[in-house]
Amino acid sequence: MERQQWALPRIRVLQIEDSQLDAELVLSELDADHIDYDVRLVDAERDYLSALEEFQPDIVLSDLSMPGFSGQRALDILRERDTDLPFIFVSATLGEEAAIEALRNGATDYILKQNPARLASAVRRAMREAEAQRLRRRAETELIRAQRFESLAMLAGGLSHDLRNLLQPLLLAGDSLQDYQDDPRLARLGHLVRDCGKRGLDMVQSMLSFARGARRAEQVRVGALLDALGLLLQGSVPRNVTLELNAYDPELTFDGNHTELQQCLLNLSLNAIQAMPEGGELRISASLASLPESFFQPDEEAREGNYLCLTVSDTGTGMDESALLHLFEPFYTTKESGTGLGLVSCKRLITAHGGVMRVDSRPGVGTRFHMHIPLTRQAVEVAGELDTVNLQGEAERVLVVVEEAGQLSLLVDTLDSWGYQAHASQSGTAALQWLEAQGVPDLVVLDSDMNLFTGVRTLSALFDHGYRGAVILLARPDAPPDMDELPVMEHLYLVDKPISTVRLLRTVREALEESASGLGSLGPV
Repeated sequence: MERQQWALPRIRVLQIEDSQLDAELVLSELDADHIDYDVRLVDAERDYLSALEEFQPDIVLSDLSMPGFSGQRALDILRERDTDLPFIFVSATLGEEAAIEALRNGATDYILKQNPARLASAVRRAMREAEAQRLRRRAETELIRAQRFESLAMLAGGLSHDLRNLLQPLLLAGDSLQDYQDDPRLARLGHLVRDCGKRGLDMVQSMLSFARGARRAEQVRVGALLDALGLLLQGSVPRNVTLELNAYDPELTFDGNHTELQQCLLNLSLNAIQAMPEGGELRISASLASLPESFFQPDEEAREGNYLCLTVSDTGTGMDESALLHLFEPFYTTKESGTGLGLVSCKRLITAHGGVMRVDSRPGVGTRFHMHIPLTRQAVEVAGELDTVNLQGEAERVLVVVEEAGQLSLLVDTLDSWGYQAHASQSGTAALQWLEAQGVPDLVVLDSDMNLFTGVRTLSALFDHGYRGAVILLARPDAPPDMDELPVMEHLYLVDKPISTVRLLRTVREALEESASGLGSLGPV
């Protein structure tokens, strides 16, 4: 079976030669072998240094000795800058010992001017080996980067647990302080504390998504997505580029994968920055759109409905019609260092979200990428818009079982302030003792992540003691309880930690009403 020849692209040849005739003879060998090239001819060190910077050669073909400059000096200069760029001596005076010494010093090959027939094959081999070396180095770099990300993921997963416990009191305390309407200063402080807590929670969610790595649907908040993107771009936006982040509704949440969407937006943003070498404006926005059936192509699975539109626009160089036609083809790229896979991956991610991607671009004007993601769920939680009638308690007895003292105190205080009779237990043992002394409560709020007497064990013990009421089980989203280990209960509600006041009160109200009506709700809320 004939071996397929490696396709040599057009190359830039830097030729060091003081004889015009010899230079033409060398290049005629490349012409005879149908090698496409651009050439720069120099014969002095100053011109050579300038050509290395401006011409950016792919290969150097050099004579050994010239008046005022030598091939060995040229090789030494090149190897100080680039250890992989091919350098071939083409000389009439190169003896065997000198040739061996040249190879030891970093030359790729040597060709005698008296016998130049091997030059074309030597150039092809040198370029092929240089490309293999470049790909090998890239693979090594990617491996190191992957290992580094793996370490970061492990660190992020560990930190997220501790940060969640720290954020829980902030969320509840902020809501409690906002209730002091007679003291505007306390109300403002409460608003500030709660906002900081929510931003911290969003960052923890990003860390968890990063740590999980595998694709997983989750509730993504638009504001959190753009905030995280802004943080990632801080060190990448040059001074001559203006960054603008805009969200029509920062509190809007939708089903998606935070990490994938963040990576997609980051990739498009970095591309936009590279397209504005002279500066410009980078705008990233999130808006709502109602898309008709006519908007979609026949081969697209998305259908008419409400969509979240994420847009990345720049005022850069733009693209012509030819580039737009090939934009989403694998390995197509307009950048020297590009792989041609970034936009392909981005489009696949949006398609995996059930959405579609569009692009508008004009040369000299700029480019806009639109990512339309279907909205299947909208959960907006605004502390200032609580329905006090529906969420107010009626003196129902709620047993709160949480090991961490700060969280326990705030949960109890919050429920008390909303009309419930909340009772604190800091362990599963204490909860059982309270049950035996005080009787059956109307509701149990239980932390699944306790050390001495776990939430699952506590729930099983309560069940064994005859408790059949509603249970709100607070769980870490990255470490949910094993459902097979839980007792079969009709009114079990799984809620991610940390929980906001709004979510707490709504879930408490829902659990009490459904348990009273006989409706069951086993699963996450």
